[in-house]
Amino acid sequence: MEIKPILPEKETPAASESAENLCYKRYRMEIDGLDCMYVKYARVWIPDPEEVWKSAELLKDYKPGDKVLQLRLEEGKDLEYCLDPKTKELPPLRNPDILVGENDLTALSYLHEPAVLHNLKVRFIDSKLIYTYCGIVLVAINPYEQLPIYGEDIINAYSGQNMGDMDPHIFAVAEEAYKQMARDERNQSIIVSGESGAGKTVSAKYAMRYFATVSGSASEANVEEKVLASNPIMESIGNAKTTRNDNSSRFGKYIEIGFDKRYRIIGANMRTYLLEKSRVVFQAEEERNYHIFYQLCASAALPEFKTLRLGNANYFHYTKQGGSPVIDGVDDAKEMVNTRQACTLLGISDSYQMGIFRILAGILHLGNVEFASRDSDSCTIPPKHEPLTIFCDLMGVEYEEMAHWLCHRKLATATETYIKPISKLHAINARDALAKHIYANLFNWIVDHVNKALHATVKQHSFIGVLDIYGFETFEINSFEQFCINYANEKLQQQFNMHVFKLEQEEYMKEQIPWTLIDFYDNQPCINLIEAKMGILDLLDEECKMPKGSDDTWAQKLYNTHLNKCALFEKPRLSNKAFIIKHFADKVEYQCEGFLEKNKDTVYEEQIKVLKSSKFKLLPELFQDEEKVLSPTSATPSGRMPLSRTAVKPAKARPGQASKEHKKTVGHQFRNSLHLLMETLNATTPHYVRCIKPNDFKFPFTFDEKRAVQQLRACGVLETIRISAAGFPSRWTYQEFFSRYRVLMKQRDVLSDRKQTCKNVLEKLILDKDKYQFGKTKIFFRAGQVAYLEKIRADKLRAACIRIQKTIRGWLMRKKYVRMRKAAITIQRYVRGYQARCYAKFLRRTRAAITIQKFQRMYVIRKRYQCMRASTIALQALLRGYMARNKYQMMLREHKSIVIQKHVRGWLARVHYRRTLKAIVYLQCCYRRMMAKRELKKLKIEARSVERYKKLHIGLENKIMQLQRKIDEQNKEYKSLLEKLSSLEITYSTETEKLRGDVERLRASEEEAKNATNRVLSLQEEIAKLRKELHQTQSEKKTIEEWADKYKHETEQLVSELKEQNTLLKTEKDELNRRIHDQAREITETMEKKLVEETKQLELDLNDERLRYQNLLNEFSRLEERYDDLKDEMNLMVNIPKPGHKRTDSTHSSNESEYTFSSEITEAEDLPVRMEEPSEKKAPLDMSLFLKLQKRVTELEQEKQSLQDELDRKEEQALRAKAKEEERPPIRGAELEYESLKRQELESENKKLKNELNELQKALTETRSPEVTAPGAPAYRVLLDQLTSVSEELEVRKEEVLILRSQLVSQKEAIQPKNTMTDATILLEDVQKMKDKGEIAQAYIGLKETNRLLESQLQSQKKSHENELESLRGEIQSLKEENNRQQQLLAQNLQLPPEARIEASLQHEITRLTNENLDLMEQLEKQDKTVRKLKKQLKVFAKKIGELEVGQMENISPGQIIDEPIRPVNIPRKEKDFQGMLEYKKEDEQKLVKNLILELKPRGVAVNLIPGLPAYILFMCVRHADYLNDDQKVRSLLTSTINGIKKVLKKRGDDFETVSFWLSNTCRFLHCLKQYSGEEGFMKHNTPRQNEHCLTNFDLAEYRQVLSDLAIQIYQQLVRVLENILQPMIVSGMLEHETIQGVSGVKPTGLRKRTSSIADEGTYTLDSIIRQLNSFHSVMCQHGMDPELIKQVVKQMFYIIGAVTLNNLLLRKDMCSWSKGMQIRYNVSQLEEWLRDKNLMNSGAKETLEPLIQAAQLLQVKKKTDEDAEAICSMCNALTTAQIVKVLNLYTPVNEFEERVLVSFIRTIQMRLRDRKDSPQLLMDAKHIFPVTFPFNPSSLALETIQIPASLGLGFISRV
Repeated sequence: MEIKPILPEKETPAASESAENLCYKRYRMEIDGLDCMYVKYARVWIPDPEEVWKSAELLKDYKPGDKVLQLRLEEGKDLEYCLDPKTKELPPLRNPDILVGENDLTALSYLHEPAVLHNLKVRFIDSKLIYTYCGIVLVAINPYEQLPIYGEDIINAYSGQNMGDMDPHIFAVAEEAYKQMARDERNQSIIVSGESGAGKTVSAKYAMRYFATVSGSASEANVEEKVLASNPIMESIGNAKTTRNDNSSRFGKYIEIGFDKRYRIIGANMRTYLLEKSRVVFQAEEERNYHIFYQLCASAALPEFKTLRLGNANYFHYTKQGGSPVIDGVDDAKEMVNTRQACTLLGISDSYQMGIFRILAGILHLGNVEFASRDSDSCTIPPKHEPLTIFCDLMGVEYEEMAHWLCHRKLATATETYIKPISKLHAINARDALAKHIYANLFNWIVDHVNKALHATVKQHSFIGVLDIYGFETFEINSFEQFCINYANEKLQQQFNMHVFKLEQEEYMKEQIPWTLIDFYDNQPCINLIEAKMGILDLLDEECKMPKGSDDTWAQKLYNTHLNKCALFEKPRLSNKAFIIKHFADKVEYQCEGFLEKNKDTVYEEQIKVLKSSKFKLLPELFQDEEKVLSPTSATPSGRMPLSRTAVKPAKARPGQASKEHKKTVGHQFRNSLHLLMETLNATTPHYVRCIKPNDFKFPFTFDEKRAVQQLRACGVLETIRISAAGFPSRWTYQEFFSRYRVLMKQRDVLSDRKQTCKNVLEKLILDKDKYQFGKTKIFFRAGQVAYLEKIRADKLRAACIRIQKTIRGWLMRKKYVRMRKAAITIQRYVRGYQARCYAKFLRRTRAAITIQKFQRMYVIRKRYQCMRASTIALQALLRGYMARNKYQMMLREHKSIVIQKHVRGWLARVHYRRTLKAIVYLQCCYRRMMAKRELKKLKIEARSVERYKKLHIGLENKIMQLQRKIDEQNKEYKSLLEKLSSLEITYSTETEKLRGDVERLRASEEEAKNATNRVLSLQEEIAKLRKELHQTQSEKKTIEEWADKYKHETEQLVSELKEQNTLLKTEKDELNRRIHDQAREITETMEKKLVEETKQLELDLNDERLRYQNLLNEFSRLEERYDDLKDEMNLMVNIPKPGHKRTDSTHSSNESEYTFSSEITEAEDLPVRMEEPSEKKAPLDMSLFLKLQKRVTELEQEKQSLQDELDRKEEQALRAKAKEEERPPIRGAELEYESLKRQELESENKKLKNELNELQKALTETRSPEVTAPGAPAYRVLLDQLTSVSEELEVRKEEVLILRSQLVSQKEAIQPKNTMTDATILLEDVQKMKDKGEIAQAYIGLKETNRLLESQLQSQKKSHENELESLRGEIQSLKEENNRQQQLLAQNLQLPPEARIEASLQHEITRLTNENLDLMEQLEKQDKTVRKLKKQLKVFAKKIGELEVGQMENISPGQIIDEPIRPVNIPRKEKDFQGMLEYKKEDEQKLVKNLILELKPRGVAVNLIPGLPAYILFMCVRHADYLNDDQKVRSLLTSTINGIKKVLKKRGDDFETVSFWLSNTCRFLHCLKQYSGEEGFMKHNTPRQNEHCLTNFDLAEYRQVLSDLAIQIYQQLVRVLENILQPMIVSGMLEHETIQGVSGVKPTGLRKRTSSIADEGTYTLDSIIRQLNSFHSVMCQHGMDPELIKQVVKQMFYIIGAVTLNNLLLRKDMCSWSKGMQIRYNVSQLEEWLRDKNLMNSGAKETLEPLIQAAQLLQVKKKTDEDAEAICSMCNALTTAQIVKVLNLYTPVNEFEERVLVSFIRTIQMRLRDRKDSPQLLMDAKHIFPVTFPFNPSSLALETIQIPASLGLGFISRV
């Protein structure tokens, strides 16, 4: 191909064009021939003075020859865009929307400035993405906000990934550099550049952190910590406030991070460049000097700084020139503390620090030295000038000498030396030069000490360099500093262009496509202008050598030499003291003033000599270092100057060379150091990071287009785009092209050969063959061609959509027409029916009206007739009535006259009768009075007689007695009512406060009843009166009867009221009972809910505790492996003379060391050797754990040695004992008494601890105020002290129990030989004395009885001791648990309010009492169990005695008698009690472990034999050792088994089958130990036959714990193995592979090629994952793994799949699309289907995929309205807020029919989720391992039926 040169090296008119016009030209040449793209609705970019570029839309098609484009802006405004009449250049086209926001700018179809700017803006503002690739460059935009994208989880996610597979990130660049260093064996460099404040230092820091994390070095934390600790120092002495940045780095640095052969960090080295020394003596407006000076002034009040005599910053000339001594938000005093701490961390002692501060303070005082002019050529310093005096005191120099040489200089000629005074101006310049020189040397010294702290002792194999240097600068006034900076950037840009060009051409050559040399912008002419012969620097050095050289003469020389001869050099129109250079980024105008002075940087040698003679030790040291450096800092530029690389040695110089080198100009030194830097970079593989400052105000996520464009042009990003666009920027693999543009092909065009298919299609679509090229694996397109293809594709898809829409709309309209026609017919039917009904209704109404008229007329006529008839009758009735009334009046008058006559006549007759009767009565009365008086006298005489009285009054007494009885009955009723009232009062008074009012009313009723009783008493008094007053008997009787009736009525009324009240009370009682029942039910429900919640919380706490415990086991396993590796390395070191011999020691776990007592002296001996290996040193936590374990091993060895000594002593005592058998029991009794005392002591201590815990608990429940129980309160401290003492006491008691147990074991071992020896001695003596066979037989029988008695006593005592020890151990464990519970309760109570605290304490008390009851029940069961065991042992002993008596021989020799007690008893094998055991010899133990564990092949065992066979065999061997009561054999076998399993897992730990096999067998072995332990909880699952096989002599609960820990370690190793196997498959199979073909469209990719989503050979698919899952599941099933354990493994696998997939989804923008969400959901459904097929849906595995499922749903749901936001918030409950927002930000449409998520919608989501409390962490922890449990799973297999196959090679064991 041929591309016209753009910027040739020769001088051409094009060289004078602006960068903006140049960009137009380049773009026009690149897209020539794409005029057909300028059609209606096409979008273009037009220049804009405010936004740089604006988007517009064509309103009509462009035709060649048009001079104006009709455009419409995005805001709706129409305008006419005039084309340039000369060039007729069209505006740049805008990329399709689906390409906007791409990770790589080179993936854009149209490569030009507006596209790049828009893409960066969209990513930065809308998606909050600060990193973007631009080919090989990473563009980093400073967000001015802390982002959660730099955690260790992000580092782990990027580690090992290809650069294009993940979203752009600084970690991806660091990973690429690290990977290329390891792969290519070549040093790497990361070049970080950008403006001040763009984030260069932060990017470099994150890159170094990445290297420190992934390198795996033991010392990575130290190196990174020291490098980061150097930042406060370097910032304080090298950073300052500028107008653009408050913490601007005024120097550049290159940090080399060294690696060893294993690519682990071993050290670092820092080289600094471009220190701006002129800032020490001058600052512009609103700027500051270096921070360290202001930190010193802010700390002047410190006591140690009093001698420096510092003051306010405004007092010193060097710190007040900028007028801005304070930075908002920065405390210089605090920064000073940080600086001093960093110095201490890097090894700079306090004395050196004070020396540094003295020098810095001296510089400040030196700046205040003033000069007075004598004349024009001389000056002087005032006598005893205070600033100079302070300076001399601080520097330790003589005042007179320094004052003299500040005002004079020495001139040396060939023959003489002159001392010449200097003018005031020259003196001030000399003073400033001296200050800069001192500061620069101090800067060098500090950097040198930092490098010494970072220096590594191990040889460096390779390094990665991080260059932190800012980029191109242009200000209003540019001087020598900007000239040096831009010169350095020209060199870096040239190196960058060459590297980009090289990579581009290598790609073409690799793909074997025809190409021609791409012409790119070469800035060599600009570099030649600066550094070539007669260049700017050369002329500057020449002018500096002239005696009377000046800036003006130098400017004239520049004009004469380069003006009109070099197109890159120009002269300003209005200035004769400036010049313009056209750099690669922009034109820069430099002011010549000060160039010569800054280039000379004159420092008088006499002043330096005065400083070298200083009494202050540090000051001469600074200038001594200067003489050793090749490029002394004294010659550094007044701008920014490098420190020379210490590794470069200077050539041998002549004696006079040093002074000449000392006089080298700044430009010369700068050019040399720059060449050295370029050599270093050219010797490495560079990686580029360009930092962009989005705005000058540090606003977070605010994008200023103008500033961004300036930096993009300056940093070379657009040049990268231009080079890519000049060739073939768009690259597609054939498969990706076919997948994307399959819609443009017809069926007949699709061939089996994808490459040929693509060629045929392209030839039809793009006629110009120069627009594309076919490579070996890719198709290369020129700029704009992909956009053209996308347009064709979009047009076809649009046409297809229109056709589909047309068909669907036609179908919808037809369906609508049919529905409307049917509706019309239905409406017509109903309307016609309605009309018919209305007509029928009219007819009915008409007929009804006629009928109504008929009856109405009839009614009117009839009513008229009736009215006339009624009138006639009324008249007749009135007339007849009048006549009848007259007749009645006449008759009435006659009757009344007759009546009057009758009454008158009767009255006259009655008057006459009364008169007669009255006379007669008067006569009778007189007579009767006379007779009554006579009778009265008689009655008075009779009344005196009693009998008469009784006769007369007997009836009255009866009546009185009846009344008395009635009154008594009423009194009884009153009493019963009173009793009822009192009982009701007692019953209901306690129920509720509401009844009190009713009780008061009852009491009032009681008072009324008492009043009634009083009335009864008054009635009795009345009766007594009646007895006295008999004459009033009748009246009193009536009165009593009336009162009785009234009282009865009142009583009945009172009874009825009481009944009503009783009924009311019963009703209220029922109501209260109902309320109480309801409250009880509510309380019960509340308590049940709380119980459920507490249960869940306890389960979570249990899982957390289990997880912590298992993590500790994992850490211990790692330490154990580390320990084994160290032992192996030590053995290798020890056995170096014998390379063919290796010694391997068996190691024991820490758990075994706690329960077993075998010696392991090698651990203690190996400790010093391990401690002497610095390269193998672990992290502080690891070493502390390791030392604790080592200390524990040492203590156990000492304890074991003491036990061994005790055992030896007891054996010696047994051998020396000659006493008889009867004398031994007291000794044994004494020992038992001692042990019983020991146990009593332990029990008393345990009771004491329980009492203390109870007291603490009471104190907690009684003390409810938060002040008392708050942390720091006295009660709280006392509680913590007591808890600590309790914990320590428990540990001590645990040790005593272990020692007591060991003593019991040793005593048992000592008793056995004692019995044997004494028995043998007695028997020999008796045999010699007795010759009669009968006596011998009798003695033998007596001896047997004695042995049996002793044996039974020993067994019983042993059992009792063991039971007591177990109980003590259980109590200690319960106390520990109680202690932990108290601590947890205390912590919880402290956080609760007082009411909740009381409730929690009550709940805890109930729980504690329940637990105590359960413990008592367990103790009772244990006692019953002990009784059963003792009964069983008695039966066994009785059976043994019977066998011994049966098998006794009549003639026994003395030798046989001696051997009898120690010979094992031969038990006939016919007994079923001894089946299911395997017997082996002690010496065959290692052979057993070797054949059954170490050399066993899992595959053969799993296929041919029963699952878990090794576990059954090992347990049957343990059973036999238990049957023999041989604890040493049991301990040895279990220890060897555990160590063997560990050894085989260490050897073949990467093999899934091996790890799964031994996990299954370890669990089976553990289940066997539980199943046959004899414990009630396990025995209930056994058959009676299996219960007969239980262990009888040993309790292996401690070894069960050891095996459980081993199983946990194996499980964790299994998880790591399957994770390593699944890890490479997950991303490819779950994300990248298209399971549903054609759904995911492949978008154009850039230079950073992502992993293809098309399945190629060797790539993993979802089927690969499912096949691997099937493999895992089948292997675990074949090995007989427990189903529950398989579920836990599957759950862990699915968690890993979900976490890794989600993490990659969150870090890959190209994966966040609607189609990818469908792919993920389909893949998850396939995994769920796999779970259903395996019956594992209840394993919890599906729940672990919930975050991934919700993320996939989030990609597919609508994301527009508030309702959608609400649905998303409720749906995504398993995702964190950060994850939801990240997915929405990353969502990218693949097709143009999809829509992007609006920023406002994302903000709505954030507002709705702001109250959600979840983790701020973005990624899931893919390394998390769920805590594993091993539920008891008994085996139904009978042990006696197990056969040992010959293939195992276990012929040396036999079935018993």
